[in-house]
Amino acid sequence: MEAGSATVDRGKLPVWALGLIPVVLIALALAALVLLDGPGLGERNGVPLEELVVEQTTLNPGEIELTVRNDGPDPVEIAQVSVNDSYVPFEGAGEVGRLGAQTVTVPYPWIEGEAYEIFLLTATGGTILHEIGAAAETPGVDLSFFGLMALLGIYVGVIPITIGMLWLPFVRRVGQGGIRILIALTVGLLGFLAVDTFLEGREIALSGPQGFGGEALVFIGAAVAYLALVGVDSYLRGRRKKAEVGGASGSYLALLVAIGIGLHNLGEGLAIGSAYASGALALGAFLVVGFALHNTTEGLAIVAPIADQEVKLGRLVGLGLIAGAPVTLGAWIGAAAFNASLVAFLFGVGLGAIIQVIVQLWPMMRSRLDGSLSPGVVAGILAGVGIMYTTGLLVSI
Repeated sequence: MEAGSATVDRGKLPVWALGLIPVVLIALALAALVLLDGPGLGERNGVPLEELVVEQTTLNPGEIELTVRNDGPDPVEIAQVSVNDSYVPFEGAGEVGRLGAQTVTVPYPWIEGEAYEIFLLTATGGTILHEIGAAAETPGVDLSFFGLMALLGIYVGVIPITIGMLWLPFVRRVGQGGIRILIALTVGLLGFLAVDTFLEGREIALSGPQGFGGEALVFIGAAVAYLALVGVDSYLRGRRKKAEVGGASGSYLALLVAIGIGLHNLGEGLAIGSAYASGALALGAFLVVGFALHNTTEGLAIVAPIADQEVKLGRLVGLGLIAGAPVTLGAWIGAAAFNASLVAFLFGVGLGAIIQVIVQLWPMMRSRLDGSLSPGVVAGILAGVGIMYTTGLLVSI
C-alpha cells in the first residue's frame, strides 16, 4: 500500500482516523468536564470583576440612552445612575451577563452644548464613568439620512479620487524613470495610509469592549485581508501567466491599489457617519472637507501603475468607484450600526489590503540593473508621505 493511503489495510487505521483521534479525545474530556459541572473551576475568592463599556450614546429630547456591554467575566447589575453628581431615575435595570448588552434610559432635561458626566453604580458599589463632551440631539436614522450619507460618500470618495485620476495624461509623459518615481510616490501615499489605518483602528478597538479581542481584531483583520489577497494573487498569476519582472501587470496592480484605498476609505466613511449620528455635525462637515482634499491624491496612486497602457474610460470609472464608493458604505455603518469591535476588524482589513499592495508595488520601484532604489525613488516615497501628512492636517478625528 502506498504511503498516505486512506484505506484500511492489514488492520491499520486509515489516515483520516489517525487525525481524528486527538479531536475525539479532547471532545470527550470537555464533555466529562461539563457533566461533572467543572469541579473546582467555579470556586473563586474575592469581589466580582465588573467591567462595563458604554458602546453608544443617544440623546433624545429630555432623555439620554446609553447602550452598555459587559466586558468582564462576571455578571453586572446596574443599581443607580448619577448625572453631574446627582442621582436620577432610570429604566433598563437588570443583570447584564458576560458580553451581553443592555440599554439604560435616563429621563434627563439635558441642555444642548453642555458637558455631562454620568456614573453608573453597580450593585457591588463599582462605578463606571462616561462623559458627554457637548450634548446635541442624535439625528434620526431614516431614509433621508441614509441619502445624505450616500451623497457625502460621493463628495468625499468618488469625486475627489476621480479628479485625482486626471493626472493620467501627465503620468504618461514622464518616462520610465519618472514612472518609478511616481510608483514610489504611490508607495509613500499608501504607507502613510497604512500607519494611519492602524492607529485609528487601534484607538477605536481600545475604546470598545475588550472581550471580543480588542486591538487584536486589527491584526486579525489585517492577516485575513493580506492572506486572502495573496491567495487570490497566486491564483490569478497561475491562470494568466502574465508576470513582469518582480510584479504583475499594470492594470492588475491598479485594481489592487483601488481595492486597498477603498478599504481605507471605508474607515473614513465610518468616521463621518458616526460623527453625524452622534450629533457632532460640525465635526462631520469638517471631516467631509478634509477627507475630500486628502483623497484627491489617491487618484494619482491608482493611475501610476497604468501609465504605459491604453485604458478605457469605463475602466477608469470602475477603479474610481472601487476606491471611493466604500466611503458611503462606511458612512451607513457608522451612522446606523457603529460597533467598535466590527470597526476595528474592518480597519484591520484595510490595513492588510494596503500592505499587500505595497508588497506588489515595491519591486516596480527598484532598478532593473542592480535592484537598488535611486535617490529620486527615495524622494518620491518621502514626498508621498509628506503629501498625505500635509493634507491629513486638515482632518482631526
